[in-house]
Amino acid sequence: MPHTSALLVIDMQNAPVAIAHRAAETVAVIAGLRERAKAAGVPVVTVQDVGDGTAADDEGWRVVPALEPAADEEVVRKTSPDGFLDTGLDSTLRRLGVTEVIVTGFATEICVDTTARRALSHGYDVVLVADGHTTSVRPGTGAYAAPDRSIAHHNEIFRHLRFPGRNLRVLPASEVTLG
Repeated sequence: MPHTSALLVIDMQNAPVAIAHRAAETVAVIAGLRERAKAAGVPVVTVQDVGDGTAADDEGWRVVPALEPAADEEVVRKTSPDGFLDTGLDSTLRRLGVTEVIVTGFATEICVDTTARRALSHGYDVVLVADGHTTSVRPGTGAYAAPDRSIAHHNEIFRHLRFPGRNLRVLPASEVTLG
């Protein structure tokens, strides 16, 4: 059965990207996927965090210019790490006929992980873009894993997750099929 895909761009907003590990590289990867998706007629859905009393029109919470949604693209606002919780994401994807989400964004171990797992629970196949998600810059000491380790860890975890009846893949952007 053919997939109808949508590209999810999660929390790629000015404030989070300002503290992101490999921010420029991640933005460039997602921008390239976005261009390919648009050229192939694949919907792009921007998931924008407006939690913690922020507003979507605050400068820090605007989507970075390179990934700014076009007027005809869907934007879903969320107030938790889960892009599906109390949002219109599921209804938007269903209206678009989507069966598979291609997941990118910030932060790997929080919003990207939660939204990708919830997509599986909502019946979607998932492609986690191995080089299309990132986390915050942080010191190599402390309880958090270093950014490169966290990203590699989550890519590996997703390679081994099993959800009955779902197709879950971890691919570099260059291997993601759009269209």
